[in-house]
Amino acid sequence: MEKKRKVLVGLSGGVDSSVAAYLLLQEGYEVIGITMQMESAMANQKVIEDAALVAKHLGITHIVLDFHREFKEHVIQNFIQEYQNGRTPNPCIVCNRHVKWEALLEKADELGADYIATGHYASIQRLDNQRYAITNSATAAKDQTYALCQLTQKQVERPLMPVGVYEKDQIRQIALEASIPVATKADSQEICFIPDHDYAAYIERNSDVVLPKEGDFVNTQGEIIGKHKGLIHYTVGQRKGLNLSVGHPVFVKELKVEENQVVIGESKDLFTIVLQASPVHYMGIEKLTEPTRFLAKIRYGHKGQWCNVIPKEDGSIECVFDEPVRAVTPGQSVVLYQDHYVALGGVIQ
Repeated sequence: MEKKRKVLVGLSGGVDSSVAAYLLLQEGYEVIGITMQMESAMANQKVIEDAALVAKHLGITHIVLDFHREFKEHVIQNFIQEYQNGRTPNPCIVCNRHVKWEALLEKADELGADYIATGHYASIQRLDNQRYAITNSATAAKDQTYALCQLTQKQVERPLMPVGVYEKDQIRQIALEASIPVATKADSQEICFIPDHDYAAYIERNSDVVLPKEGDFVNTQGEIIGKHKGLIHYTVGQRKGLNLSVGHPVFVKELKVEENQVVIGESKDLFTIVLQASPVHYMGIEKLTEPTRFLAKIRYGHKGQWCNVIPKEDGSIECVFDEPVRAVTPGQSVVLYQDHYVALGGVIQ
């Protein structure tokens, strides 16, 4: 009798990862559920309880791993430092690369598992050049390839992503038909470790340095038009919470850390056709040696716009867009696609 292939599934307590585990069981895999405790046990309690309920329902082994130190070191500290530097990071990208995938692969080796799996809306393809790449899912609305753009070749060799070929509604229906306990659970939103979405308060509580407080709002001519309450409260493109009375809608155009200033402009001031990115991470291609066209996404949920990408001698890239793009935000990633797969990406400067 052929031995069952073993797969470790990252079980988050949500519907997507639960259905991923169910689908793999249906395909004949031996499935083990792994829940990663990223914060304190109290903060993660609901996640752990829901994942345990799902594992019991599916009849699979469930293991909880404590990774709160790694999560703090790689994700939280980076998140705080980037905001202190006037940038807007994407912690999910950092977490996937440095914590989740590393944890799953390490445990898979320890338990002799053949594969790891997640509930991400994405797929994996081995290209003609023999490199592995994350490819678009069946659902554009839920596609999560952007958040997986920094995975290494070693990290994308072994994952299975059974959810990636389904629409979200189909995943919900499968969960209901299989009586999975979290079938109707709401999707997680925003940043998992800041459930109240008050990023500034979180940074103030957890920062090791005294943060500059009040500073000047200035217009694009450098004229002072008001007072802001601290750079960590703002991001490029923001409109709400500015409390400026100028008679028309205005937006954050730029954060100047050294001057402790927030530059305010109109909507038209947010558009640009050029961005710089560094460091650059290659996935579907090994190296970019000449100007090449790609479809670029500059934030999660962005539909993408075409651009010419020019490699620089220092290893960075310059993206020149066919049409102006709005609110290019330092700290976010630009992810570049070719034929529906992630070719490369970089952090916007």
